[in-house]
Amino acid sequence: MSVHILALVGSLRSGSHNRQLAEAAAKHAPEGVEVTLYEGLAEVPFYNEDIDTDENRPAAATRLRAAAADADAFLLVTPEYNGTMPAVLKNAIDWLSRPFGAGALAGSPTAVVGTAFGQYGGVWAQDDARKSAGIAGATVLEDAKLAIPGSVTRFAETHPADDTEAVTQLRQVLGALAAGIEAPAA
Repeated sequence: MSVHILALVGSLRSGSHNRQLAEAAAKHAPEGVEVTLYEGLAEVPFYNEDIDTDENRPAAATRLRAAAADADAFLLVTPEYNGTMPAVLKNAIDWLSRPFGAGALAGSPTAVVGTAFGQYGGVWAQDDARKSAGIAGATVLEDAKLAIPGSVTRFAETHPADDTEAVTQLRQVLGALAAGIEAPAA
């Protein structure tokens, strides 16, 4: 069985350590697991129920939902901005939570990981992302976590894909997501 995981990265910066972490997940995914980084979150407008209609829905939101519909699970990769997750990631969760109870996140295994400069690796942002995704209906894997502190120094000259410890931990998270698909919650 092949598992398709869609990675949503909360940083729009091309050189972001969180984007690099998602790239590492894609590069080192366990056998039978494919991780795709979603491109285009910057184009998705803020969620507004007035434009979430068949006649008015923005093409960028439709593309996001289509990519999510093709995924078996989600990997949310978030930096920490002012103690919480970036608006772009929260906005993606909002779009994927609709229609309420039947959005793309509903029942989907979801893990949250990330890295940040601070000593805790962005755990506040990750906790907020878990909370938001869970309320949106995702099956959040509370034990599949990875918070890497000191990103600016740790990844200054090493891409996360070349960091043995980070790769090992990412593979564990991805394995948990794959197991969550194979044995869905009762």
